[in-house]
Amino acid sequence: METSITCYTRGTFLSNVSSQRSTVLPSLPSISRSFNLRSLKSSSLFGESLRTVSKSSLKVSKTKSSSSLITRCEIGDSLEEFLTKATPDKGLIRLMVCMGEALRTIAFKVRTASCGGTACVNSFGDEQLAVDLLANNLLFEALNYSHFCKYACSEEVPELQDMGGPVEGGFSVAFDPLDGSSIVDTNFTVGTIFGVWPGDKLTGVTGRDQVAAAMGIYGPRTTYILALKDIPGTHEFLLLDEGKWQHVKDTTQIGEGKIFSPGNLRATSDNPAYDKLINYYVGEKYTLRYTGGMVPDVNQIIVKEKGIFTNVSSPSAKAKLRLLFEVAPLGFLIEKAGGYSSDGTQSVLDKVINNLDERTQVAYGSKNEIIRFEETLYGTSRLKAGQPVGAAV
Repeated sequence: METSITCYTRGTFLSNVSSQRSTVLPSLPSISRSFNLRSLKSSSLFGESLRTVSKSSLKVSKTKSSSSLITRCEIGDSLEEFLTKATPDKGLIRLMVCMGEALRTIAFKVRTASCGGTACVNSFGDEQLAVDLLANNLLFEALNYSHFCKYACSEEVPELQDMGGPVEGGFSVAFDPLDGSSIVDTNFTVGTIFGVWPGDKLTGVTGRDQVAAAMGIYGPRTTYILALKDIPGTHEFLLLDEGKWQHVKDTTQIGEGKIFSPGNLRATSDNPAYDKLINYYVGEKYTLRYTGGMVPDVNQIIVKEKGIFTNVSSPSAKAKLRLLFEVAPLGFLIEKAGGYSSDGTQSVLDKVINNLDERTQVAYGSKNEIIRFEETLYGTSRLKAGQPVGAAV
């Protein structure tokens, strides 16, 4: 549903956050798999305004409710305008803007990657790096220069890295730097996923504790899809030729529609319930829309406002999707968009993240599709009492 979302904002605009176009970058330091924050030096990645702001000048200010005013997050807003209207948290605004700068640069690097053999590479200073490691470096640097990230970790560096930000008023971020990196060479759409949690914890929390989540999508268009805890909807920003992010769509409802994206189909060989579900989709003449990339398949549900994505495990095909880096952030985006998520028995946002590498099966989609998914796999659905539907009948 394309609408304007009424947002509430307190205080003043975030100062000195610019959106300057990134093209070919000068030499940047390499971040190895054994990441060392001290290797991050001053960079021109984010432009002068973001490089020169000191941590001491970036303090979270508490404003009085008497200064509250109602504004509107409108189609056509820039990223900075939207965020300033959507949240009074200047630290969160700055972090999301810095991540947007990194996504823009990653999009350029993916577009200009040379692919051959086993990896797609691009230059990163004097070193030729695979694009997933290059993306990883850029995102860590973005979080470092935001000054509001306390801890960060990624699928490439699955250990907590101290980014130097505050605990109170700061955030911890988990990200998949380039989901679908194995299909860059075939020119399929790929993307970045990240979730933002308050404070200094990324374990012992749930996906529902996120204050924001987002994905960057590098396809024919480059888009930045984000959701914030305090406002409804999931919001799409388009990267324009001049290098700015422009608000182009809000999604607040996921309706019913016969589109399916079935991941991990090898599990149907020894998971009869999943095989039954897939046969239902085929028998009911659902349209197959599966790219092999989780980001474009889930984004399709948000943009088309209908459909179902599944990735189910079996005794021989174990769950491979990581709860922290992929499943929880995408679950946040889907549920803020008006959809539902499930691991078969509960929302993925209610699963406690016990360790950084925890994995799970998952489905995202409309309410009726998630009911069908849960009832087919386990006989009942938490979303509906009574008569089973669809493939379980």
